[in-house]
Amino acid sequence: MLRSYKTEIKPTDTQALKIRQTIGVCRFVYNLYLEHNQARYAAGERHLSAYDFSWWLNHVYLVDNPDKLWIKQVSSKAVKQAMINAEGAYKNFFAKRSRYPKFKRKHAQNVKMYFVKTDARTIIRCERHRIQIPTLGFVRLKEKGYIPVKATIKSGAVSYKAGRYYVSVLVDEPINLHTHNYTAGIGIDLGLKTFAVASNGKNYSNINKTKQVRKAEKKLKREQRKLSRKYESYKRRKNNIEGEATRQNISKQVQRVQKLHQRLTNLRTDHVNNVVSDLVRTKPNYITIEDLNVSGMMKNRHLSKAIAQQKFFEFRSKLLWKCKQLGIELRVVNRFYPSSKLCHACGCINQNLKLSDRVFHCDCGYIEDRDLNAALNLRDAETYTVAS
Repeated sequence: MLRSYKTEIKPTDTQALKIRQTIGVCRFVYNLYLEHNQARYAAGERHLSAYDFSWWLNHVYLVDNPDKLWIKQVSSKAVKQAMINAEGAYKNFFAKRSRYPKFKRKHAQNVKMYFVKTDARTIIRCERHRIQIPTLGFVRLKEKGYIPVKATIKSGAVSYKAGRYYVSVLVDEPINLHTHNYTAGIGIDLGLKTFAVASNGKNYSNINKTKQVRKAEKKLKREQRKLSRKYESYKRRKNNIEGEATRQNISKQVQRVQKLHQRLTNLRTDHVNNVVSDLVRTKPNYITIEDLNVSGMMKNRHLSKAIAQQKFFEFRSKLLWKCKQLGIELRVVNRFYPSSKLCHACGCINQNLKLSDRVFHCDCGYIEDRDLNAALNLRDAETYTVAS
């Protein structure tokens, strides 16, 4: 079974320079692909595929622009993958699955150094404390023993974010599905007040309301204000000698802001991992969740930030993977299923239920917490689809 691992690495200065150079070239090629195809579209021509663009880049563009030959100084596999990613972005746009692809910026990008095992001569080997990457050699791992040593590595990518370097690899390893004495099913109701409420009575708090996250967000606002002031100061001094020193201070402040963003992301991701792990640890026969319309919920400008911070999509993806690994059935109920308005005791639907009503009251005398009532209804839902 194919499985991915991601961990932090500690490259040498030479290796770090090579990584940044490769990522910079990949970003340049990605943007060049978009620019060239925009020009072709304006001329009434069809956009080029990644293969055709690669031929044009090597036989036309580099011939006419010999000053851009530094493109050939990095891994050709990484550059080719940047073209494939750009072509995929175009295909998703024309298939109406995403927006029009945007140009990659230097300090706000998702470009990686891709590597792949193409033949027997290409060596991608992982040991307990280091991993061998083509064009880089052996690179030290900060988390020893996380990537399985005996597994076969198919491909991977090296990324750079907030001053740190990461490697993600796709490995082919035998995974034995566990068999357990399963318990009753669980229904999970996701929300904003609490992250999740399970039908077994467990409540999982909202990590964004904790002191740790609030303190980090407060520090982030302070550092962002400092960065804004430095930008304004640079605009006034850029024609003077002091402008160069101000520009260097801006780069340092940008990295401070990036590190705080990364810390907040890590805190929220760790909370999602803990919730998923705790849910599957009870070994339920099945888990039922609701198919949330997150994109529609994000249109509410008062709640969009809070919804984005909850990481509902990441929670569903990781829960699906864990259920597959442990042989648990993941059921998804239609988004129009009235889980919150349905009485779990008599089955009546309360059409007058408001979002501010946190306790569910029914005429039959049933009184229960709103979220717990929804979780119980999801657990007992008879119409659902099995996620795959």
